[in-house]
Amino acid sequence: MVDTKSSRLSGFYRLTLAERAETLAKWAALSDEERAALTGGGLDAAQADNMVENAVGVFALPLGVATNFRVNDRDYLIPMAIEEPSVIAALSNAARLFRAGGGFTADSDEPVMIGQIQVLDLEDPYTAGQAVLAHRDQLLAEADSISASIVRYGGGARDIEVRVIVGPPSMLIVHLLYDCRDAMGANTVNTAVEHLGPHVEAITGGRVNLRILSNLADQRKARAHGVIPAGELTTETLQGHDVVHAIVEAGMFAALDPYRAATHNKGIMNGIDAVVIATGNDWRAIEAGAHAYAARNGVYTSLTHWWSDEEGNLHGRIELPMAVGIVGGATRVHPAARAALKLLGVQTARELAEVIAAVGLAQNLAAMRALATEGIQRGHMSLHARQLAIAAGASGELIRRVVQTMIAENNIRLERAVELVQQLQRS
Repeated sequence: MVDTKSSRLSGFYRLTLAERAETLAKWAALSDEERAALTGGGLDAAQADNMVENAVGVFALPLGVATNFRVNDRDYLIPMAIEEPSVIAALSNAARLFRAGGGFTADSDEPVMIGQIQVLDLEDPYTAGQAVLAHRDQLLAEADSISASIVRYGGGARDIEVRVIVGPPSMLIVHLLYDCRDAMGANTVNTAVEHLGPHVEAITGGRVNLRILSNLADQRKARAHGVIPAGELTTETLQGHDVVHAIVEAGMFAALDPYRAATHNKGIMNGIDAVVIATGNDWRAIEAGAHAYAARNGVYTSLTHWWSDEEGNLHGRIELPMAVGIVGGATRVHPAARAALKLLGVQTARELAEVIAAVGLAQNLAAMRALATEGIQRGHMSLHARQLAIAAGASGELIRRVVQTMIAENNIRLERAVELVQQLQRS
């Protein structure tokens, strides 16, 4: 069945909160309960008390929706939980630019995670490693024996690898490669390697210490690519081909300099983290894996690559580990996360990973385009000014007047916002 829905929701930002909620409810066929979860946060204190220890309440973040996304010939609305201003608007605009080039193409690896077993006190770690490999089939069968549900859905233990780390202390590291299907997989993999620990000790004669999942999920990467016609990048002062050239140069800066790469990749994660949080996934694991992957060759570098083709069009590509799930954990416990996943409409964890990779690429384009043309602050500071006006006590029409004055003065500070609120309230 062909999906005819379009995420190109022109003027969506002009709608009221209620009108946006109604639009999303129709888009994703949300029930009243699901709609309420999206608009109201979905989580109450009693539910929070069942999720974490020593709960005292619920901490809310703004939940927004990025529009215009088209990935692998399908349209998506992107739920994002984020407090930083300008991100969602910039991301939606970037997706519109990529849409002019046909949208994103994305793909991903099988959802294979790595569980690690640390083996110490070995006379010869290399010989012990060969012994482990000789028992590969036995170890895989043992891992599968405690995960019948995932095996039933086509997942399970896939391979055993060994690595020797020369110390002191020298140690053997046994990797269990485990297909988690539509789960993120941390609990399943941790259970599997804990079960294998005594078997590895018996095989090697060594002492097993740590048995734990690795968040450097480089067997489970997602990739996205997109093209923007040069003409779409034309501004009031710059031709499209000049913008393309400037973005490519900026990309080279991030590729070659770790100080720039850190901020460059932070911008990518602005988009990625917001979707990961909204869908109830572990954003800390995604952050750790992404940054470790960026430093995989010994120097921290960019997660994206930008270039121009013979026609002068801009190309972007991203690749990074993306261990996300659509079953288990907060994805099924948190009502707003469930509603966000329904709004997104993904059917598998791999599809979710591919969409998130496209979001990361689009967010990177948004920041790079701003930096290479008008500067990053113009759009960001107007929204920052609004936050300052509210913090200074402005409400209603007074917010707009304070913001306009600060922008006109190019003096966007909390102290000035407080002064303006006091002045305007007296007038």
